[in-house]
Amino acid sequence: MSVKVRYTALAITAALISTTAHGAGFQVSEHSASGLGRAFAGDAAIADNAAVLSRNPAAMTLFKTAEISGGFSIVDPSVDVEDKSFGQTAKDVAPVAFVPSGYYIQPINDRLAVGLALFSNYGVATEYPTDFNAGSSAGDTSLITINFNPNIAYRINDNFSIGGGVSLVYGDAELNRYLGSLSAAVSDSSPSDKTITMKGDTFDWGWNIGGLYEYNENNRFGLSYRSQVDLEFEGDFTDYLGAITGTPNNTITGKLPVVLPAIAEFSGFHQLNNQWAVHYSVQWTQYSKFEELKATSNECSPGYNGESGTCLLKEEDYDDSFRYALGATYTINPTWTVRAGFAFDEQAGQATLSIPDTDRYWYSAGATYTYSPNMSFDLGLTYLYGKESTFEEDGSTFTSSGGAIISAAQMNYTF
Repeated sequence: MSVKVRYTALAITAALISTTAHGAGFQVSEHSASGLGRAFAGDAAIADNAAVLSRNPAAMTLFKTAEISGGFSIVDPSVDVEDKSFGQTAKDVAPVAFVPSGYYIQPINDRLAVGLALFSNYGVATEYPTDFNAGSSAGDTSLITINFNPNIAYRINDNFSIGGGVSLVYGDAELNRYLGSLSAAVSDSSPSDKTITMKGDTFDWGWNIGGLYEYNENNRFGLSYRSQVDLEFEGDFTDYLGAITGTPNNTITGKLPVVLPAIAEFSGFHQLNNQWAVHYSVQWTQYSKFEELKATSNECSPGYNGESGTCLLKEEDYDDSFRYALGATYTINPTWTVRAGFAFDEQAGQATLSIPDTDRYWYSAGATYTYSPNMSFDLGLTYLYGKESTFEEDGSTFTSSGGAIISAAQMNYTF
C-alpha cells in the first residue's frame, strides 16, 4: 500500500471512533450524578430519580408524581500515547468533556406513565499534537451523539411493569489529520501539514424496551435493551494529497456508515433495612456488530487500493463486551444519603492508535442532599483507572496509559 493510501485509511478510521477514557470502545456511560456515585450499579432497577429513563423505561411506573432531573458530568481524562519506535509521547490526548443530560417523567394514572430523556450513549474526542509522528492516524477528532428518547410504561400487575420508547439519534463528526512521520515521503512538507479533513452530520432512529419485576417493596429487578443505531454520515471530505480522489486539495461529498451497538442491562436492588441498600448491574454491549468502516463516493477515483467508488475499507476486530458493577447506598437521615460503587469495564476491541482500548476499573462515591420535599441535589465522583496497553500499528509500536476523574452534579424536582 502506498504512503498516501495508507494515511487516508488510518485517518478516516479515526474520524468516528477514537480515544476515550470513560467507557469501553467509544461508549458514554455518564447519564446521571446519582448513578455515577454508585458506578451505575443497579441503575435499571433503583429509580431514585427521573434519570432511570436512560436505563429502563419500565421503572417509570414507580413514580407517583411528575419529576424532572437535569445535570451534567465533567470527564477529565489523562491519557498518554507513547510511540516506542520514534521515542515520542503525546500527552493528554483526550480533552476535558462536558456531558449534559435531562429527563422528565409524568405518571398518567396508577398504571400508565410517559417520559422524555435527552442524553448520549456514544461520543469521543481526541487532540494529538500536530507534529506527532503518527499524525496521519491521530490528529484531532470529535464525535458527538444526542439521543432524543420519548418513552411509555405500563404496570401489568403489582409485580410486573413493561416500558418502551423510540430514539432519534443525531450525530456530528469532525476530524483533521496531519502528515507526521510520513512527511519524509512527501516533498516540501512538514509533519504538521494537513492530509485530510472531514466534517459531517446525520441522524437515524432506534428503539428501547424494558421490564421491571418487583418481588416486594424492598426487592426488585430490571432488564432493558436499547437497539443498535445505524448512522450514515454524509459530509465534506477533503483530500489534500489527492491519493484517493485523484486531485490534490479536492473536497467531495462522501458517505460513511457507522454502527452504534446495541446495549442490554440487568440490574438488581435490595433495601436491606431503613438505612442500607445494595445494588448491582451487568451490562452487555454488542460490539461484534461493529465489523468494518467503509466510506464511499462516486468521486473517489482511483479510489482506495484502486477500488473506484471506495474511499476507505478497514476491517475492525471487536467482540461483545461486558460491564459489571456493584454498589451500596446508606441513608444517614432524611436530608443526606451517601453511596459508593465499583465497576469493571471490559476492553471492547483490539487496541489501535485511534482506539487504544483497555480494561477499566471504576471507583465511585456520591451523595444526595434533600433540600425540601420537592427538591434534591446529587453529586458524584469517580476515579477511573485504565490498564496500560501495548499495540502495533503501521509498523510502529505504541503504549497507551492513563485514566480519568469524572465528576457530576444533578438537580431533581417533583411536582
